[in-house]
Amino acid sequence: MSYTVKENKMLGEKYYTFKHKSGLEVFVFPKNMTTSYAIFATRYGAVDNRFKLDTDKEFTSVPDGIAHFLEHKMFECENGIDAFERYAKTGANANAFTGNNLTGYIFSCTENFYESLEILLDFVTHPYFTEKTVQKEQGIIGQEIKMYEDNPGTRLHRELLKALYKKNKMRVDIAGTVDSIAEITAEILYKCYNTFYNLRNMTLAVCGDVTPKEVEEICDKVLKTAENITVIRDTEDEDEPKEVYKKRAVCKLDVSKPIMAIGVKDVNIPKDVKERTKKAYATEILDEILFSQSSDFYNKLYSQNLISQDLSSGCEITKNCSFNVISAETSDPERVYSEFCEYVEEMKKKGLDKEAFELSKRTVYASNIKSFDSVEDIANNFIFNYFDGADILDTPEIINSITLEYVTDLLNDTFKEEYYAMSIVEPIGKDK
Repeated sequence: MSYTVKENKMLGEKYYTFKHKSGLEVFVFPKNMTTSYAIFATRYGAVDNRFKLDTDKEFTSVPDGIAHFLEHKMFECENGIDAFERYAKTGANANAFTGNNLTGYIFSCTENFYESLEILLDFVTHPYFTEKTVQKEQGIIGQEIKMYEDNPGTRLHRELLKALYKKNKMRVDIAGTVDSIAEITAEILYKCYNTFYNLRNMTLAVCGDVTPKEVEEICDKVLKTAENITVIRDTEDEDEPKEVYKKRAVCKLDVSKPIMAIGVKDVNIPKDVKERTKKAYATEILDEILFSQSSDFYNKLYSQNLISQDLSSGCEITKNCSFNVISAETSDPERVYSEFCEYVEEMKKKGLDKEAFELSKRTVYASNIKSFDSVEDIANNFIFNYFDGADILDTPEIINSITLEYVTDLLNDTFKEEYYAMSIVEPIGKDK
């Protein structure tokens, strides 16, 4: 087979790609490193709770948390030997994760890469569910959900999304609820598996001391040709209001001091993928200017003992949702919120400093370049970008194209109080 090659000569990075005869898209990043890494991912996540094939008359609705539940179940095999036992013989470290829009199965190793790759492709393409094993997993994941409920960081983020969005499926808990997973059956799992784990809906990305030819040979050995199907996903969240759903979300957990997260809802999501990527990195640059440890905002709050040492920020932008988050541990969340609103308006009037912009842009650029030193970061970042239509080899050029004027417009257009919500986790004994 001939392989398509994409190269960024400035970065000194390239990858090979081919469409395997099974229907699977494969990407191979040769990297002369001691560790090799693979991720086998499907475009299927927590938001996909209503769907149908183009041959179906009606949509199928499934319980929240089923994508995560399915990820857990995939490691079991009919012969009783689970995937982790098989990996133990090759020395690979394996795991999996479920997000809002994808599910990924991963492993890393320093030897026996192709043997481990064969295990990965084999167990993910051979599901095995029974009512008995499903019931057992319901108890296990039910305990996991209760642990999430008591995790301050998880609850802080989850409640913030539910405050920002009224209809968008980002509100859906990835693990579901104890009640929702109780509705899952083996039949429903097979329905979801057969719909979304079709190889034409999946992608394999590998990075390390590997060659496309040998990767293709493993694919030839394991994979069978996938059926051509068209999946239609429900898009009922398209009429999401611009304003936030509610301004405050408060819960009480076992924390010594309140933690808070201010969310900024972005209501202008570019349809063009390169513009989305540009906006994402421009937001990172803006956050670095406004909220890094060298910022006036951080130093004012820290000097007044309003926050602990850490003040973090981050953003997420896909074709379906976009938001920015600033979080900290604080004794007075409402005071920090007030200071935040005042500071943002002051920065709008004063304007962003050119030197601070250039420094922040270099910081974000350097962080992106450094990610190419990790086989895990390369493969994972590639999948996340590819599923949104982007390409990580284009990223440095996109960051370079960001101007001070662009970031200034982003500040003025996005940071408006009607788009702000705050999530707070308070100590259990705290009075209102």
